[in-house]
Formats: sequence, structure tokens, C-alpha cells
Amino acid sequence: MRLLVLGGTEFAGRAVVEAALGRGWEVTVLNRGRRRPPPGVRALRGNRTAPGGLAALAGGEWDAVVDTWSAAPRAVHEAARLLTGRAGRYVYVSSCSVYAWAPPAGYTEDAPLVEGTAADAGTTEYPRDKRGGELAALDTFGADRSVLVRAGLILGPYENVGRLPWWLTRIARGGPVLAPGPRDLPLQYVDVRDLAEWILGAVTQGLSGPCNLMGPQGHATMGGLLEACVDVTGAAAELRWTTPEAVLDAGVEPWTQLPVWVPPGSDLHDALHAADVSRAVATGLRCRPVTETVADTWSWLRGIGSTAPQRPGRPAVGLDPAVEARLLGL
Repeated sequence: MRLLVLGGTEFAGRAVVEAALGRGWEVTVLNRGRRRPPPGVRALRGNRTAPGGLAALAGGEWDAVVDTWSAAPRAVHEAARLLTGRAGRYVYVSSCSVYAWAPPAGYTEDAPLVEGTAADAGTTEYPRDKRGGELAALDTFGADRSVLVRAGLILGPYENVGRLPWWLTRIARGGPVLAPGPRDLPLQYVDVRDLAEWILGAVTQGLSGPCNLMGPQGHATMGGLLEACVDVTGAAAELRWTTPEAVLDAGVEPWTQLPVWVPPGSDLHDALHAADVSRAVATGLRCRPVTETVADTWSWLRGIGSTAPQRPGRPAVGLDPAVEARLLGL
């Protein structure tokens, strides 16, 4: 298989590249050259937001293209238009944020969507930009040759958002740790490597259309995630489970100040941790244990000096130590 990855050096794109190389595929990446791609790829330079920035793609043919773009949709539209006659399938890594708010628990790929425009040249807001990216792929490759990967929470090595790295770093410091409850709160996420393997499987199977791409609800719990962090770091940390009411009454923001966590029974929990993923499972999604995701992320984090990369334009996550201490009565 010949695969083109637009990007290919960070998080999801890098995981796709590594998985494809592991299958013996011929992989080409196009990026600005700021980060070195994995060994074994054909690296092309280009800037998708600059005039003539796709010139390096003027020649060549591929069985599939994988695109993780998250800003103004025109970049997806321009790339897809250029490649439509020279690539078999366009895989766009979208987001479950494209569903109109608030999707009910158990929502499927048929749930109502936000509005978006394929050719928008300016960034608007994340859900509309991602929907615009979907429309750009559909407008050029058609529904039968487009795969819309509506990912939810993505964790694992190379994470550049900071959610799991923050928990690992915090727990590694030891001492009493604010653990937002309930302990058995079901989570829904996907390891970035399992996401990558599903994408490659979708290409080989000739799949098309949208797919909610995260593990089954309850594949992990908040307790399982944080206890795995304690285990792999070997820290002298004490998880102090705190009720959702106490956390919210203190003005702590779910998801951002306490990454991954959102209170049970809320619109946020339904949207982020309660999607119907039966299509993904039926088409080959296999999810590794949370302990493996946590252990491998900790190993990667330690290997780069324990400071995770931060994706530009994304707000920092995590709880201020003073706020945590106050909540814990320290």
C-alpha cells in the first residue's frame, strides 16, 4: 500500500505513519520540516497555508491519504482537490465535536451536525472547522471514497494536548492527589495507536463514511486510569476521591482543569464519554488495556525529559496546586 500522510510527525499523524511502516507500507509525508518524521518515510516539504505550499505533491499516486488538519477547512479542500485523481481514498481525522450540542448519550453517526463550509479560509471555531474539513473531503472525493474519523478523547504516546501527561506528572510528584469521582465513572477514549490501526484497516477494507472512533464506554474508568498512573510512576501518591459536587462547587472546570474528567449525568459526559461506537468495533477497532496506554505514555514522557510537547493554539490543562490544596484541606 502507498500512503500519504499530511503532517505525520505529531501525535495521531505520527502514530499512523509508524503503524503503516510496521505493516511494510510505502509512506510519504508532507509537512513544513520542523520535526523529523520516523525513519523509512519519503519526506516532502510544504506549507498548506502558503501560496504554492502543495507544490511538492504535484506528482505521485497513493492508495490513500490521511489528513489530521484542525484549522481553516480550505487547507483540506485544496489538498483533496489536488489529490482527487491520484489517490484512492481520503481519510480525514475529524472529531465527535461536529455533532450539534448536546448529543444525547448513545448518539450514533446519524446524530445532527453543526454547520460548516468546505472552503472557509479563516479559522472559526473547532467544531465548525472540523465539519468544514469533512465537507471538503466529501466535496472532492465523494461519499464513497471518504472516511470521516470522528475521534473523541485520544490518549497515548506523543500526546501534544497534555491531558494524560498532566495526570502522570502530577501523580509522580506524590502526596495527596485530588481524584475527581466517582471512582467507577466510565470513560471513553482511544489509544492513538489503536486509532491508527483502525484507520489502516479502513483503508484496506475500502470503508467509507463517518465513524465514531473511541473505545466502548466503560473500557476504562476514572479509577482505573488514575490508579494505573500511580502504579507506573511508582510514586508515593494518595488518591483522595472527591465527589463531583465538591469539585464543581469549588469552581473547578471539568475537562480542562481536571483533564479527562467530566461529571456524570452531564451533557459533557454524554457527549465525550457516551457515544455509540458499534460501527467502529464492528469494522475492526481493538482497544488495548488502559494500563498499557498509561505505561507507554509514561515511558515516552520520561524519554523526552518529562515535559510533554504542547500543540500551538491549545490552552494549557491542569489544576493549580493551590486550588488542589485548598480543596483537599491542606
